[in-house]
Amino acid sequence: MTIGTFARASRLSPKALRLYDELGLLTPVHVDPHSGYRHYAPAQLERARLVAWLRRLGMPLARIHEVCELAPGAAARALAAYWAQVEADVAARRDLAAFLVDQLERENTAMTAPQTPSTPLTMRVAALTDRGLVRPANQDAAYASSRLLAVADGYGPRGGPAATAAVEALKALEDQDLTSADLPAVLEEAARRAHRAAPSADESGSTLTALLRSGARLGLLHIGDSRAYVLRDSGLFCVTHDHSVVQSLVDEGRLTPEEAASHPQRAQLLRSLEGGADFAPDLQLLEAHPGERYLLCTDGLTGVVPAETIQDVLAGAATPRQAVAELVRHAHEAGAPDNVGCVVGEVAAAA
Repeated sequence: MTIGTFARASRLSPKALRLYDELGLLTPVHVDPHSGYRHYAPAQLERARLVAWLRRLGMPLARIHEVCELAPGAAARALAAYWAQVEADVAARRDLAAFLVDQLERENTAMTAPQTPSTPLTMRVAALTDRGLVRPANQDAAYASSRLLAVADGYGPRGGPAATAAVEALKALEDQDLTSADLPAVLEEAARRAHRAAPSADESGSTLTALLRSGARLGLLHIGDSRAYVLRDSGLFCVTHDHSVVQSLVDEGRLTPEEAASHPQRAQLLRSLEGGADFAPDLQLLEAHPGERYLLCTDGLTGVVPAETIQDVLAGAATPRQAVAELVRHAHEAGAPDNVGCVVGEVAAAA
């Protein structure tokens, strides 16, 4: 079959066929040595049509090549795994879009509403760390007050002191008279001091995730793979992004979220508070409203407790103290292979 005839039969353009030949995905049975004209066998139509269908699904060419080399049963399983990843990615983007829409609508309401005195806010809080069921020592640190929430996950021989020092570096901010515009800068400077003081000789360090409140605004600082979540009427949203090797592989499409959960490098960080390493925290401002609950936690919780369970606990607990106790209990029921640190803050109107 000529390339034109084969293209019409397979619903692939000649341009696409030439590309797939170059990639070794769909090689013609004969190429004229003088004209370079390609010819295909009718038996290749089945593979060509599969390639066309997989491209319509949006599957990357490298992955299509892998699927096409598999037996039908294995190819079906590979396709199912790919589509599960697509659905998970879409769900994650949908949740992020919903959070951003909600956040922007709140900011718009605050800007356009008549200027009336805002309701003073406070936070009811609780913090808890736990050694877990496997680790010989607890290297997590957690702190909660009506103005400051923070968690840190230490690692290495001096990880425990590094985590404690990271949280301690932020406590001085509680007593400062800060405007919302000040929050990112003061958080970054305090964390930078902790970063400079972190060990540099024995690969010890710490993650740090913190919220600092000024009125109804929350400054968020994040470095590492601990996380911050907010529970509001529209659901539970993760407002941080892991600075880890496996998350970068997920972002690049080289790992599925399911594969990342058991990847041997899942504990390897790209950013943290570690002497000699680059200091590059994420910083942002959030608008707090009465009734919201914020969770800051280490990966000892999120690594073993599903997001759905975390949401149910945060929504159902009568108090922040009950919430942190329930979260640690769920980690224990899942085996608690790591230390667990969590902080819950509930935004409320001040009495």
